[in-house]
Amino acid sequence: MKLTINGQVTEVDVEDDTPLLWVLREQLGLTGTKYGCGIALCGACTVHIDGVAQRSCVLPVSAVRENQKITTIEGLGVQQFHPVQEAWAEIDVAQCGYCQPGMIMAAASLLAQNPEPTDEEIRSEITNICRCGTYPRVLEGVKRAAQRMASTQKAGGSNEQA
Repeated sequence: MKLTINGQVTEVDVEDDTPLLWVLREQLGLTGTKYGCGIALCGACTVHIDGVAQRSCVLPVSAVRENQKITTIEGLGVQQFHPVQEAWAEIDVAQCGYCQPGMIMAAASLLAQNPEPTDEEIRSEITNICRCGTYPRVLEGVKRAAQRMASTQKAGGSNEQA
């Protein structure tokens, strides 16, 4: 089966019902995507499929078509950090850091679809769980990234990062 991951076509030999998370981590060594709950609740396993956040722990690899683009945290902001990654670093969003790749992927997807989310939209759309309780800093990080992305667009730049 062929998958397009972080811009590269990769062939994997796995059972159709293998969760995408295990293909990424075990077959391809992309360990930035984390295993959390295994039932799509915590969001530690969040990746993008065609730019939309998806929980990879319950997504059978056969559900992803060859022409769809899978982006993991390793593929986000390769040329330069994504504005969400920059904001995260600036305000030290992460505490233990385990859930943060999933949080960052969820935030980047949200901002791609809604560049000016309200606090309520951020809270309702990013449902990832952080056991350290970094939610106030996640909210601030998303808002800071949104401001940065708006400034970049006003300056004529692009926010294409993935």
